[in-house]
Amino acid sequence: MNVRDFQKRIESIYLARDSARGWAGTFAWFAEEVGELARARRKGTREELAAEFADCLAWLSTLASLEGVDLEGAAVAKYGKGCPRCGGTPCTCAGG
Repeated sequence: MNVRDFQKRIESIYLARDSARGWAGTFAWFAEEVGELARARRKGTREELAAEFADCLAWLSTLASLEGVDLEGAAVAKYGKGCPRCGGTPCTCAGG
């Protein structure tokens, strides 16, 4: 499954609920998931960490969907040719 397919899958599962909640409420849930990711990084198992990464991607996907953004297309457009500033892979920006 690619990012676009994943985003469509998350839409089919949650978009109606997230649309009713609105962007601000959905963003608050996303922020909470990022906090859970940080806790899993500090104290969790590898499996818990992986699950929190998945949750963060799901919430980020639904936020993109609420805004009509194709997450995969946006990521490829910005990072597909390397660093957006220097174009390097790896990045050669000073302090980057």
